[in-house]
Amino acid sequence: MLTVAGIQIACGKDKRENLEKALYLAGIAAERGAKVICFPECFGLPWFPAVADPKNFRLAEKVPGETTGALQEFARKNETVVIAPIYEEDLDGVYYNTAVIIDADGEIPGKYRKNHIPQLDNYQEKFYFKPGDLGFPVFKTKYATIGVQICWDNFFPEGSRILALKGAEIIFAPTATSILASHGKWEKAIAANAIANGLFVFRVNRVGAEEKLSFYGKSFCVDPNGDFMVEPAGAAEGAILADIDLERVKAVREIWTFLRDRRSGIYGELV
Repeated sequence: MLTVAGIQIACGKDKRENLEKALYLAGIAAERGAKVICFPECFGLPWFPAVADPKNFRLAEKVPGETTGALQEFARKNETVVIAPIYEEDLDGVYYNTAVIIDADGEIPGKYRKNHIPQLDNYQEKFYFKPGDLGFPVFKTKYATIGVQICWDNFFPEGSRILALKGAEIIFAPTATSILASHGKWEKAIAANAIANGLFVFRVNRVGAEEKLSFYGKSFCVDPNGDFMVEPAGAAEGAILADIDLERVKAVREIWTFLRDRRSGIYGELV
C-alpha cells in the first residue's frame, strides 16, 4: 500500500512564509506515512494571475531555485517524492506554469509544463504563461509512475490518455479553482479520466481568500473505477492522505479493457 498526500494551503504575499508553511504541512503528511506529496497550482505564491500586471513577472523563479532547493532537501530527508507546481522562468521573458518532480533521493527527473492556458475573469493566465512545450511526460519515481495535469489540462482527455499509454499509474492534478459551483464538473471530468484510463487521479486544490477570490479546496482522490478513495475535503488548510494499492491499476484494466480495445489506427481525424 502506498500513501500519497495532497496539501491544501492558503498563500499570502510573503513567499518565504508560504514555503515554510508548505514544508510544515508536508512534514505532517510525511510523519503520517506519505511517500508522494503534491502541492496545489503555483502553491508558493498568492494567485497573481487574477490581474494582468507586468510587475508579477518578477515572482517567477528558475529551476533549480529557492523553492525547489528547499523541497529537494525535504525529499531527501524524508525519502518522499514531491510534486511542486511553481511559476517558472525559463529564458528571459519566457514563463511557464510548471510542476517540478522531485524524487525520493532529492534529484529532479524532470518537469511538466501546463499545456492548456485559459483566459477567464480572475484568471489572466495567457498574460503570464506560455503554453507548455514538454508534451505529456511520465516519471518513474521510487514509489510509482506518475503524470501531472495542471488545472485546465484536466478537461482535455487526450492528455490523460497519453499519460496512461506511457505507463502512468497515478495522475496528480494541482489546481487553483475558486468557483464553488463548478466543483461538480471537476469531479465528473477527473472521475471520467480515471475510468477511461484505469488509473488513480488525485486533485489537489488551493484554499484561502485572496482579494475577490476564495479558493474552496475540496481536494479528492479517485481510484481506477472513478470512485472516491478520499471524499472531497473541506476548505481548511491541511494534508489529505490516500492509501493506494497500485495493483488495482492492473486489476481494473483487465476487467474494463478500454486500453486494450483501443484502435489507434482509426483516430487520424483527431489530428
